Amino acid sequence: METVIRERRQHRRYCLRLPVHYRVSQKGEAPRTGTGFTLEMSTTGLSFRLRRPLPVGAHIEMVINWPARHADVYPIDLQITGFVVRSDAGRAAVSMTSRKFKIADTPAEPIRATA
Repeated sequence: METVIRERRQHRRYCLRLPVHYRVSQKGEAPRTGTGFTLEMSTTGLSFRLRRPLPVGAHIEMVINWPARHADVYPIDLQITGFVVRSDAGRAAVSMTSRKFKIADTPAEPIRATA
């Protein structure tokens, strides 16, 4: 007899390794900031690597350095807000409540070759 395993997720996940900066705030505590790298992303959530666990239920603001540039010059950031739904020593999952792309006003500095 063959067993069929169904995918429970409603939204497709994409494996992306992008730098992320975050700020976590929880009522009655000072905001905490940190950095990490994304692991998986969908239209409603994402998981990322980090050094210390985050408080589950905390509000989180994230900025992800997007790999593309507007007109090949202007950096693009993906700005996300949401809530931490899971977290352990090396990984956290976030349920997104908002997301938007922001294009920088100034061009990125050119990469200079060194010889």
